Amino acid sequence: QVQLAESGGGLVQPGGSLRLSCAASGSIFSIYVMAWHRQAPGNRRELVAIVTADGSTNYAESVKGRFTISRDNAKNTVYLQMNSLKPEDTAVYYCYVNGATSSRRSDYWGQGTQVTVSS
Repeated sequence: QVQLAESGGGLVQPGGSLRLSCAASGSIFSIYVMAWHRQAPGNRRELVAIVTADGSTNYAESVKGRFTISRDNAKNTVYLQMNSLKPEDTAVYYCYVNGATSSRRSDYWGQGTQVTVSS
């Protein structure tokens, strides 16, 4: 079984910064893609940023230049550094991992962490 533990959400003023972390644990032994998605009330879940096993990254247009995704393969952890936060960044942020156990390759999701940008 695989677990994803997220941390780092909270309330921040516009222009502020937050850093999200997500650590994968359990029986996973190979992690391919790691990503962050978000979902605001009344909206569909959307991809925010993605990092592949070789370190290639891609971002939603709305966060380019403000957010940075990174991963620590030794710790099976993915990070999202969020700077210059805006009220429209308010959402529940979900960690996503595509990885393999001894028996199969699957998608895994974290439970979500709330990010609120407000003065």
